Formats: sequence, C-alpha cells, structure tokens
Amino acid sequence: MVQLPTWAALGPSLVLGLTALALFVVDSIDPDSENVGLLAGIAGLGTFTAAGTSVWYLISGTGLPTEQGGRGIVNLFTGQLIVDQMALFIGFIVASVAFLVVLASYDYLEGLAHQAEFYSLVMLAATGMTLLGAANSLATAFIALELASLPSFALVAFLKHNKGSVEAGLKYFLVGALSSGILAYGISLVYAATGSLQFAAVAEGIGDAPASVLGVGIMMVIGGVAYKTSSVPFHYWAPEAYEGAPAPISAFLSSASKAAAFVLGFRVFVTAFPIGEVAGTIDWVLVFQVLAVATMTLGNFAAATQERVKRMLAYSSIGHAGYVLIGLAALTSGADHSSVLGAGMAHLLVYGFMNTGAFLFIALAEYWDVGRTFEDYNGLGSEAPLACAAMTVFLFSLAGLPIGGGFWSKFYLLMATVNSGTWILGAALIVNSALSLFYYSRVVKALWIEDPIDGGFDIDHYPVGLYTAIVSAAVVTFALLFGFGGVSAVAESAAGLLL
Repeated sequence: MVQLPTWAALGPSLVLGLTALALFVVDSIDPDSENVGLLAGIAGLGTFTAAGTSVWYLISGTGLPTEQGGRGIVNLFTGQLIVDQMALFIGFIVASVAFLVVLASYDYLEGLAHQAEFYSLVMLAATGMTLLGAANSLATAFIALELASLPSFALVAFLKHNKGSVEAGLKYFLVGALSSGILAYGISLVYAATGSLQFAAVAEGIGDAPASVLGVGIMMVIGGVAYKTSSVPFHYWAPEAYEGAPAPISAFLSSASKAAAFVLGFRVFVTAFPIGEVAGTIDWVLVFQVLAVATMTLGNFAAATQERVKRMLAYSSIGHAGYVLIGLAALTSGADHSSVLGAGMAHLLVYGFMNTGAFLFIALAEYWDVGRTFEDYNGLGSEAPLACAAMTVFLFSLAGLPIGGGFWSKFYLLMATVNSGTWILGAALIVNSALSLFYYSRVVKALWIEDPIDGGFDIDHYPVGLYTAIVSAAVVTFALLFGFGGVSAVAESAAGLLL
C-alpha cells in the first residue's frame, strides 16, 4: 500500500486548485492565447485526475475507519476539515460533473474571449465545492461556500454581451450576498449559544445553550443551506440564473453545486445538531419535511407550465432538490438513518450525470441556434439521433423510469419514506414523479414525433466535445441502472460514518 502524507487526503481539492493556478500561469504568459485546446486540455486533465483520485481513495479505504478494514478517517487543521468517505464521494461527483462541463465547453465557447478565465473560475468553484463536502466546522464551511459561490457569480454572467446572462449574474449575486449574510449571522448565533464552531463541539455544547438563541441560529443555517440547494422558499434565484447562464454552467451549478450543499447539510444537521439533542429547541426534521414537500411540489408544477426547455429543466432541478431533502426529512426516530441518508447521497450521484447531460444537450441546441421553446426542438431527432437518444435517456431517468439509474435512486428514496413512516413524503414523491413524466415527455415527443417547423434545421457541424460529453453522461446514466447497488453500498457506508 502506498503511504502518503496526511495532507494528501485532500488530493481532489488540491488537484483542482493547482489546475486553476496552472491556468492562471498560462494566461499570464499569453493573455491573448488562441490555443483553446491547451486550456481545455489542462482543465480536463485536472478534473479527470481529481475524479480518479477520489475513486482511488475510496477503493483503497481512505476515509474508512481502521476497524472496518479502512485506512482511517483523516482530520486536518485540528479537525476543521475531515476526509471521510462522504467527502470523497462528493469529491467524485463534483469532479466528474466538472470534467463533463469542461469537455462540453471546448465547443460551446468557440470564438469567445477570456476562455482561460472561464476554466479557471470553474476549477476554483469546484475546489470550493469539494472542500465544502469535507468541512467539519461552521467557519470552514462558510469559507468553502464563498469559494464556491464567488466564481459561480462570474460564470453565470460570463456572456458579457448577452443581457440575459448579465442580468442573471446580477440577480444571483444579490440573492447570494443576502443569503450569505443570513448564514453568517446564523453561525454567529450558534457560536454565541454553544461557544464552538466545530460540528462535534457544537453538539456537545447544546445542553447548556440558550434555547431561543440556538433555535434562531439553526433556522438561519437552514435558510443558508436551503438557498444553496435552491429549496423553497429560497429557490427564486435558480430559474433566472440557470436560464441566463451559459448552458454548461447551468449544468455545473444545478448538479455539482447542489450536491456539495446537500452533503454539507447532511453533515451539519446530523453531526452538529443531533435531533435528540435539539428536540427541545427546534424540530429540524419537521422543518425539512415541510421544505421537501413544498420544494418537490412547487418545482414540478412550475416546470409543467413552462414553454422554454431550459427553464423547464431549471424548475425540474428544484423538484429534485425536494427529493434529496428526503435524506434529512425522513430521519425519524424509527428510521434506519444510514439507509435514509445513503438514499439521498446516491440520488445526488445519479442526478449529477443525468441532469448534467440534459443541460449539456441544451448547450448543444444553443450551439446550433435551435431555439428555446419545445416547438423549436420539433424533429431534431432526425438530424441528431445519437444526441436525442441520449436526451431521452436523461429525461426518462429523471422521471424515474427504468431506463437509467434514476429509477433505482427514486425507488430507494421511496423505501426510505416507507421505512421511516413518513407517508406524506412518499406520496409527494410518487405524485411529483408522475407529473414530471408529463413535461419530460413533451421534450421527447418534440424530438422524435413532431415535424420540424419552418423547414427544418440548418446543421452543418457536429461538435466532438459536446457530443462526447453528452454520450458519456448517457452511458453512465444507463450503466447505473445495473451498477446502482455498488453506488448505494458506498453511499450508505459513508452516511453511516456520520451517525
């Protein structure tokens, strides 16, 4: 076995951060470089290496206690950061999504300036997201959240000559600044009540904490997590940001950023605010139950009323945030907490590939200047059958049909609600999944059944990078239909370490 220094446990984050620095160096040497292949190659190599490092660490037992046959959980900076299997799991999701986004952006950014800055910002945001999954303190969590958020604001507004992109970036920044202030104030109240910021120490100080101060602090922390995961009622920024942003960035934010924020939520509320300890202060399980039902219902009903495909996917991503919230909302006293949290984490991985792929298909349509509405997609299947077949896999898997890993991830979430006795969550999951099949089918119908409008499409180029990213995401989504058991086992094991 290879013996590495302790700091090497942060390998995925370090690789992404060093990749960003390498891009800075290349850009400083040749600011007007037109060698976009080099820039995309550096970013692609960095993200692929980070994803591979996460898998290597997971397989080798890094982050798994020695009594379970692993190499131990790694604590860094006096416990401010912790590298366990959950941190590595989220590191793989973030790096994989970032790799697909970089691969697709090679074609999507064709002819645009400032590509080195674009890839650098993606790497910095991904670094913050991986650190967010390893945060073991409210202080480091806030810093990692800002490292992930600040580059994201610039990426949403990257198309500087597009009013929609600039407007989306401004709205995203303003709402993000407000939510960061709320989260920071909540953290200060938790510190005032418990005298600690590290998660385990916060849990130990709850017994002597003033209930009113701690309760308000926890509610503000819930608001901060709900904003980052685009959960109702903090969701209103997401449709604007996702629609106005470059489509690869919409994929990145709606998949990787959401996954990192959810893992932070899992770690904070299970470790820092154990439900048995804060029961007399605030019942956050009940709060998340309300948020889960409201989020999945509003997201899906709003998606069903949209006429623009990209905006429909934006609202769909809100609905999926409601599904993942089941991982916290179903943590009742009679539930198997490992399986509940594991179901939420497994859905995040599957969702990362199928949702990223769907948004990258939108990027392909934007590259071809197809249009934004459902009607604009009419008959596209005859011109691009491979990409449209991949989009069909993404959409039906998102709906929960047995065509991709989304079927099993939703089934495991449903079983989590049944085993925990939270029937209303299970009913909401079933109803909203059925509703989602309606609006996803509208896209599939347009692609394969409807006749093209205005004489068809003028497509003379099939971009290799975009096609490769879309097909790769579709292959993984389909393969997870058969390999979901392994993913679920790792997710459940990682979740069990928190309990």
